[in-house]
Amino acid sequence: MTLEALGLSPAEEELYELLVECSPATLDQLASGFAGSGLPGLLSGLESKGLVNRLPDEQARYVAVAPDVALDALLTVAEEGLARAKERAADLDDAFQRRASGQPPPLVVEVITGAAAVRQRYLQLQRAARYQVRTFSQQPYFDRHASVAAHRELLERGITSRFIYERDFIDRPGALRQIEEMIGAGQLARVLPSLPMKLYLVDDRFALLVLRYESPDSAALLVHPSGLLEALSRLFEGTWERALPMRLTGPREAPQDDERLIALLLTGLTDEAIARQLGIGYRTAQRRIAELMARLGAHTRFQAGVQAARAQARSDYRPPEDPRPPEPGGQRRTSTRRPG
Repeated sequence: MTLEALGLSPAEEELYELLVECSPATLDQLASGFAGSGLPGLLSGLESKGLVNRLPDEQARYVAVAPDVALDALLTVAEEGLARAKERAADLDDAFQRRASGQPPPLVVEVITGAAAVRQRYLQLQRAARYQVRTFSQQPYFDRHASVAAHRELLERGITSRFIYERDFIDRPGALRQIEEMIGAGQLARVLPSLPMKLYLVDDRFALLVLRYESPDSAALLVHPSGLLEALSRLFEGTWERALPMRLTGPREAPQDDERLIALLLTGLTDEAIARQLGIGYRTAQRRIAELMARLGAHTRFQAGVQAARAQARSDYRPPEDPRPPEPGGQRRTSTRRPG
């Protein structure tokens, strides 16, 4: 059921769908095909919403109004309500900012306490993103399944997402597969042995700096537009330039090429951990690493990963678009910097 956003209950939607398939129908005919109860009340509700008409017969019969007419009307009402809600939210935000700017000093940082509150604010910020999110992915981690689902929804909305993963994350069971899925969905991913903090940047409007999580005294800082937010943004961009790209093309049934091996070599994982992530034996992993090093003329495992990653970057580099929306009357800018 998907019409609840238009004000229909699941039972009303089910009955309307039945009428779409069998109009016109009497009350008795509907009762034979409808599993729920309270038909007269449901029909009355659908009539008031303009989805059903009652024919002027001796034996009352009901017909569904064409969805392209009836549902479009409800969608228009819902969209108008959403537009008014956005305007009201903007008004409230203006009032909040005016109050904050009058405080001595202006509100720059909110302190959020409690694991549930921290996670709720993280999900709220993701949903509020307009054009980009930037993340330092560091322990401790939020609920994996909820986070992946929320992030996939964000990517489906066309939001640019850049993640820098810490090596410890990639050593977790199933982590490489998760990263492959996210890259396949559009995420841009890089890796470093360690990160300075757990950080989420949303557009140029907010930063969520997680201090502690999964502990009785969980806490995070929500940073509003300020010099501090600009400093955190510059920190991310500088770290992104230093991080090494993970150029994975997504899950495969039996990945035999070197992409996944290169990505894992860049993280500095042990041979045992690499074998575990690739789902192959320890000796097989050692053999593949040795073959890659010999082919590249590399003296160390990490050097082999760096050389291969740089070769990939040169071969498939495309200037990334600026994720920010174009200015009125202007055109979207294109970056000319090469990836680090």
